[in-house]
Amino acid sequence: MTSKNFYTKKLTLLALYTTLSLAIYLAESMFPPLVPVPGIKLGLANIITLIVLLNHSAKDATIVSLARILLASFFAGTAVSLLYSLLGTILSLASMIFMNYLLRQKYIYITSIIGALFHNTGQILAAIFLTSTPYVAAYLPILMISGIVTGIFTGFCAHFANKHLKKLISRQF
Repeated sequence: MTSKNFYTKKLTLLALYTTLSLAIYLAESMFPPLVPVPGIKLGLANIITLIVLLNHSAKDATIVSLARILLASFFAGTAVSLLYSLLGTILSLASMIFMNYLLRQKYIYITSIIGALFHNTGQILAAIFLTSTPYVAAYLPILMISGIVTGIFTGFCAHFANKHLKKLISRQF
């Protein structure tokens, strides 16, 4: 395979991952919240980020995540939601990349939990920055509990989706 074909396939694959994660994000935003607490949601689009992190590189996962955040803010968000998402995603990605390396790509649900916790921390930091008050941090324990629960769920979803994806891909080639 020539390098041009390799890069074309890679770009196409990353675009598909981005599209899928954006579609999941937009679909999830259409459903009512699971709990009546602001800021708590499953974060299902993170399943795609975890799959990219497992099967490709940290750079690829970063590209897919940042593209999703920018497109989601354009289609369904505001400048303020972009700041919350961007700071949460940057911290989440950095922590998941580190955990994925540390755990040698095993225990993806632990990587997911850590990512959820850091995402929530990033959102609180954004809220402190925007409101100029540290009292927003009092909301962090509630978000941490939800981050553990949602991180477990998305981590296991990513684990099983990746397992079935590998079987599907191995049958194709």
